[in-house]
Amino acid sequence: MTVFACAGCGATLSVPMSRVPLPVHVDQRYGHGLLGVLMEPRTYAVNPDPFGPPWRPWAEVGAAEAEACGVYAPVGALSGGSRGAAVLAPGDVRGTVFIPARSGGLCCGLDGRDGPNLACAQCGRPVATRIDDCSLWQAVWFDPAAVRRVAGAAVRPQTVDWEALRRDRPGVPPVEPPGQWHPLWEAAVGAALARLLAVSAGTRVAVPDGLVADTFGRALDALLPPGPPVKTLALAGPGLPTVSTSIALVPQHPQTGEHWAPPVTADAVPLPWDVWAQLAFRHDRRSVPGAGTMPADARRDDPSPLTPFGLFRPDVAVFLSTLARLREVRQPWLRAIYDRVTGHPYAGPF
Repeated sequence: MTVFACAGCGATLSVPMSRVPLPVHVDQRYGHGLLGVLMEPRTYAVNPDPFGPPWRPWAEVGAAEAEACGVYAPVGALSGGSRGAAVLAPGDVRGTVFIPARSGGLCCGLDGRDGPNLACAQCGRPVATRIDDCSLWQAVWFDPAAVRRVAGAAVRPQTVDWEALRRDRPGVPPVEPPGQWHPLWEAAVGAALARLLAVSAGTRVAVPDGLVADTFGRALDALLPPGPPVKTLALAGPGLPTVSTSIALVPQHPQTGEHWAPPVTADAVPLPWDVWAQLAFRHDRRSVPGAGTMPADARRDDPSPLTPFGLFRPDVAVFLSTLARLREVRQPWLRAIYDRVTGHPYAGPF
């Protein structure tokens, strides 16, 4: 376990935490309402990329410097902040106070535009950035230069194995009440779609029926050239039979970040466990005609499954951000897709 402390005075700034992978929806902007908390309680993740201001426009950065930072296609701007910022849930933060002069936000809260907006309550040193504005996932980002990680409780959380995950963590349903697609799904599919295109080599991909086709099929049809399928896509992971496929959608362990190892002949495309598990094991109960009628005194205790209002749309910003950070985007055919989506981000399938 890890506890964060002020690098200036040593004051404790968090509860004991366990490190987990950086969520796929960490940079997502969604809708116009208040979103939930990004991180699960008592967990933190580390961002390997620079975080926060100052922001440098692409024209100032240039392709060569951007590639050195792991960005291989033009983006609007690159962060000039520090690498290694740790993100955790606001409820797990201790011993901080707001900095009134840095309370910039767009609408309903703080968006971090002014840099660190939380200070150590003991010494006044700026230590973190709280984000809780509408359209943004609620989180606190510790400045790696202002805090240090120290050993916390000696007891380490037990890593759950794949079978226990399958049994105890069914995942996040794809549709929220009253009928919107879940934002985590839109972000996860957006990131996986970028990686899927990269391993497709620009050829048509056959997609299995069901929820996989609902979430990936339309996008692949719109982005890849027409023609007969050359590669096949299938789910692979714990509890599923081994199948022969070109590309495998595999789960990412929510604690360790480990990817399930697919068959040796398949290219692996990871998905967060909470999305993959629903793709693999969800069984929709669809209404079908039946003989006769239910008795008048019968009562059902299983509500009908939620159905979405419209077609699924991957998160275009997550898709482009992921694609820009894949070396494969330098290939002309994939760069053409990147440029086309960047120029028309609201065209199908987005």
